[in-house]
Amino acid sequence: MIDVVERVDVAAPVEVTWAAITDWPGQGEWMLGTTVKVVGGDGRGIGSALSAFTGVGPLGFTDTMEITAWDPPTRCEVRHTGRIVRGTGVFEVRPRGAGSTLVWEEHLEGGPLIGLGWRLGGVAFRVGVRHSLRRFARLAEARA
Repeated sequence: MIDVVERVDVAAPVEVTWAAITDWPGQGEWMLGTTVKVVGGDGRGIGSALSAFTGVGPLGFTDTMEITAWDPPTRCEVRHTGRIVRGTGVFEVRPRGAGSTLVWEEHLEGGPLIGLGWRLGGVAFRVGVRHSLRRFARLAEARA
């Protein structure tokens, strides 16, 4: 199991941060090398399905997910159902004064391929997530 927890403070109220983080197609504006689309349901509740492609051009992978918990405006959980990425992910929005804090968690499971990939690219993944979260905060703050 690989656990990743990153957070970013956002100078925007919880409701604005929630709206920005659950704008699935809009995630491509801030998440490095990733496009996300809703492929089942409306993307606003348990059972909705999402598909995220991460990569450059044709080189990359698709991460399929199902929303398993939906508690607006504070928590969304997904189950990664793809061949490469499996496990759970969580977006949690916490109040922080007049602003909020976004906590991004990934609890990834897998065999030797995931373990090897993490050993080779785990640091780069964390750096990319941190960069993406700073971009997210600026985007959400501009919406406030």
